[in-house]
Amino acid sequence: MEDWALIRRLVADGVPQRQVARDLGVGRSTVARAVTSTSPPRYERLEQPTSFSPFEPRVRALLAEFPQMPATVIAERVGWSGSITWFRDNVRRLRPEERRVDPADRLVWEPGDAAQCDLWFPPRKIPLEDGSAKLLPVLVIVPAYSRFVLGRMIPTRKTEDLLLGSWELLQQLGRAPRRLIWDNEPGIGRGPRRAHGVTEFMGMLAARLVLLKPRDPESKGIVERRIGWFETSFMPGRTFASPADFNTQFGDWLQLANSRVVRTIKVRPVDRLDADRAAMLPLPPIVLQLGWRSRVRLGRDYYVRVDSNDYSVDPTAIGRLVDVTADLERVRVRLGGRVITEHARVWARGSTITDAAHVATARRLREQFQSPRAITIDDELTRDLADYDRAFGLTGTEAAS
Repeated sequence: MEDWALIRRLVADGVPQRQVARDLGVGRSTVARAVTSTSPPRYERLEQPTSFSPFEPRVRALLAEFPQMPATVIAERVGWSGSITWFRDNVRRLRPEERRVDPADRLVWEPGDAAQCDLWFPPRKIPLEDGSAKLLPVLVIVPAYSRFVLGRMIPTRKTEDLLLGSWELLQQLGRAPRRLIWDNEPGIGRGPRRAHGVTEFMGMLAARLVLLKPRDPESKGIVERRIGWFETSFMPGRTFASPADFNTQFGDWLQLANSRVVRTIKVRPVDRLDADRAAMLPLPPIVLQLGWRSRVRLGRDYYVRVDSNDYSVDPTAIGRLVDVTADLERVRVRLGGRVITEHARVWARGSTITDAAHVATARRLREQFQSPRAITIDDELTRDLADYDRAFGLTGTEAAS
């Protein structure tokens, strides 16, 4: 390379090619080629047949049909008896060439068109009411045009809590995107199947649910990159006393995060939010009936179950049908449309939540049930014997005899 550069410089300075060849000790043809070349010289080794060459067509055929077949299995199929390391190196070289191509298009997001949804499990257990700690899901929704991030920790990944969390975040947004994009979350749906209540929820929003096919991460890359950002920018150095504490800290941090310039769109999400919201759908004017809902006949133990926890109910409703509802914060029991019991919802699992007033009422009712009833005897009670004759059909001479 240095000789090539020197030859071209000397010839450019006016030194005859014959003298350059004599001074540098090279042939005149070498000098002529250096002067007329259009690119720097490069050493290229001619390909030579190797011990792998006879097996290459069969290896390519197997990889084209079975791209994930292990190299050891391929070696057995083609009858390779040489070095397995050398064989693996060649298979590793050929595998990308035979892999099926899955192009990823550049997606263009229009204002109000779509929001990407996903669950994030922070890598830190959150303390719960019973002293235990658990990894809890965080529902994240990101409108694709503005990149404005919304998020909230929820108790479970079941359909009831997913819809409750979605409704709360959409209320914060104030509008509903025309499409909600999910990645086959079981609580939302998979393939053509929709979880119970999801179709009604989307119908009330007048929006469309999009469930992505497997192996399509690019269509939901915006929210997935935000989740990776949470773990590197939000989580380090933080501790949480409860789910409520997590939501408070996360909400405060999101206000700052949504005010930072996003590299891909060169603006802050808050600056695009108004245009994004203007093209979205209005929220339904009525309150959606979401969450945990059931109607049960209250048993003798006066407890009802929500998710995996039992909550006490006023024992005076034993034997009657009661309506049980629960959202992310409260559990309510109604009798005839009137709330007779209300508890804070517990996020721990397998807990029993008892109101002391219910225990006292149950004790009083039990004592009343176990007390013997007083029997009143009326000494004036008499009955005519003729009543018995008439009852048995005895009349006239039969009665006299």
